[in-house]
Amino acid sequence: MSKNVIFCYSGTGNCLDMAKNIAKVLGDTDIVMMRRAPAVVDVEDAERVGFVFPCYAGGLPGEVERFVRSLKIAPEAYTFGVGQFAGYPGNGLHIIDEIVGLDYWKSMSHQCGFIQSLPHNLMIPPMTAEMAEKRSQATAEKIGRDVLAKKEMVGRPREYKLNTLEYKAWPFLAEMKSHQFLVDPEKCIHCGQCVKICPKSNITMIAETPCFGNDCYQCVSCLQFCPTGAITMKGIGSRERYHNPNITAEELNKDVIHVD
Repeated sequence: MSKNVIFCYSGTGNCLDMAKNIAKVLGDTDIVMMRRAPAVVDVEDAERVGFVFPCYAGGLPGEVERFVRSLKIAPEAYTFGVGQFAGYPGNGLHIIDEIVGLDYWKSMSHQCGFIQSLPHNLMIPPMTAEMAEKRSQATAEKIGRDVLAKKEMVGRPREYKLNTLEYKAWPFLAEMKSHQFLVDPEKCIHCGQCVKICPKSNITMIAETPCFGNDCYQCVSCLQFCPTGAITMKGIGSRERYHNPNITAEELNKDVIHVD
């Protein structure tokens, strides 16, 4: 077990990039991915335990809330959370704080992964992907220094009541949206990357064509990381795709990433 542990969920790679940049400042850090059930749940030997995640429907993505409730963290461990969002921060930090009690937290906007509803560059404040990545790196370095010094915040992360309602409805909405994936047979090269990257094993290859079930987190990693842009969704047309340039599909699939 490393001295520091960061639990991370990431769809486009932005949050994993943030976690890695924080880990570079901390040193000796294990990044435990939460796209699927985390490979490590007992971190009672860790001195610092963090959470880095995006806002999904005003709350936490996937089954992150359930995963966090299953973790074993030492009462004296220093805990921190970092939430990334496009239009609004949501209640992710508030939820995690209620479960583990956060000593430090930070929210920041970044490029949007859920392009069915929002173009990836619709963020606050507006900026290019390059500008957003540069700002994210600088923010991660500042967070890393604060966490290294065990800085403590005053008060608690805010709860947004409307986001609470949205979050409760999200499983139903996600299932509805899972039927809206489309595959362009002329662009598909049958590489199977979408099958490998799906955290719910919701995609299968039938006659060398990706087929989608209805058990979907809406991380849209399959769409964003498709090497030929063959995967799309109803209603987005030619909207530009986006994923973090510093993160690969293979990294998103790892269980644990160690940073010295």
